[in-house]
Amino acid sequence: MNTKRIVQLVMGVVLAAAACGNSWAQKAEGLASTPQMGWNSWNKFACSIDERLIRETADAMVATGLKDAGYQYVNIDDCWQGKRDANGDIHPDPTRFPSGIKALADYVHGKGLKLGIYSDAGATTCGGRPGSRGHEYQDARTYASWGIDYVKYDWCNTPGMSPEPAYTTMRDAIAEAGRPMVFSICEWGIGKPWEWGAKVGHSWRTTPDIYNCFDCEFSPGLSTGLGVLRILDRQAGLRQFAGPGHWNDMDMLEVGNGMSEDEDRAHLSIWAMMASPLILGNDLRSMSESTRRILTNPGVIAVSQDKLGVQALRVMVDGPLEIYAKPLDGGQWALMFLNRSNQALDVRHDWKAEVLSDGLSNRSADFKQTVYSWSDLWSKKTGDTSTKLEARLAPHSVLMLRLTGPAKT
Repeated sequence: MNTKRIVQLVMGVVLAAAACGNSWAQKAEGLASTPQMGWNSWNKFACSIDERLIRETADAMVATGLKDAGYQYVNIDDCWQGKRDANGDIHPDPTRFPSGIKALADYVHGKGLKLGIYSDAGATTCGGRPGSRGHEYQDARTYASWGIDYVKYDWCNTPGMSPEPAYTTMRDAIAEAGRPMVFSICEWGIGKPWEWGAKVGHSWRTTPDIYNCFDCEFSPGLSTGLGVLRILDRQAGLRQFAGPGHWNDMDMLEVGNGMSEDEDRAHLSIWAMMASPLILGNDLRSMSESTRRILTNPGVIAVSQDKLGVQALRVMVDGPLEIYAKPLDGGQWALMFLNRSNQALDVRHDWKAEVLSDGLSNRSADFKQTVYSWSDLWSKKTGDTSTKLEARLAPHSVLMLRLTGPAKT
């Protein structure tokens, strides 16, 4: 084969790859094999952030037992950015982050934690700071040089842009930068990211932003805030897209930000059952002991982090009472009884009335044939499926059980 022909073939491959958006690049493998656990600054602090807050949050994550419970990412959201220099390199706000992000990453890493950062697919972020449009590869190299472990990538100020190629560009930029980073797609479910997100990122937002209420919808200006139940309802039909390394993201948690304790417990339980990332959104430095206990509940976290990685399915609706089932590794199950109403409900559940089955995971449990032991992950009560389950559910609360079998007799 002559030299000219070889050059033509090589150029053809290069041009074809370029047309596919650098299709040889991949997201970092081996990350987010279970849903991410960490903290993000936005829900509580919005743009009121600085390096002191991030350092103190890392300190609190260790001191309060959150790190030991599995939370590992400390994520800086919008408004950390300063200006780009003459070469186009992004720098942190010199007033808010005078020590620089690299020093902050070193501090967080020294605590045994990981640091995340935020950018936007548009030219400017939601907070009006410099976005990454046209600087994707440059920004990814900068993040890698700082020691960043997690990138949340937003979708503000993107008129005329298409989500999949925009997010693929940043995925490729991160891959080329050479440092494994979790890539969190935050385009609010507009472009059905569950259909293409698995090959691009490690998680993708499925809804508009969360709002700290249990069942409401809040619309300031052009944005929309959804309460816990409104977000849950929008997950219908999405469970088949989730699994190890690629998760439906129901947004950051509002536990500790003003709802009741029952609502906070239900909120965490729902996110764990649905295999959504557990990214805290409260002030870890001043949270109450009850909030700390909720967020570090080992049984609920174990359901979230189950290595089978199957998102729960709704198996029953009886007015305001709903039952969700999540297959777990080792033939176990998690069940959640959710009271959506403002009134207390009595639960009388006959285990033997139905066979519990999930076609997605090919798992089933026939309680007529096998007796399972159960433990209540909040009250610590125990029992088994040989007798009917009877319980009273407070308004906006859950009963969350882990089933293991067969029961000892």
